[in-house]
Amino acid sequence: MEYTDKYDQLLKLLTEEVEIDGKKYLLKEEFEKFFVKGNKTAATRVRKFMQEIKKKSQEIRDDVQTYRQTL
Repeated sequence: MEYTDKYDQLLKLLTEEVEIDGKKYLLKEEFEKFFVKGNKTAATRVRKFMQEIKKKSQEIRDDVQTYRQTL
């Protein structure tokens, strides 16, 4: 996979709708539902978003390290 593809996937997680359990959600909306409205089920979705962001970020970090060693 190209480095830019992984970057684009990370941006998508942050800014576009993502499917979780068959439904589409926006991270910003789920943050608002939990932190502003107190919707506890939105917290689960926020945590799922954050876990995916963490995974993708780690992949990018590993790629950066590998690429850096080739310079």
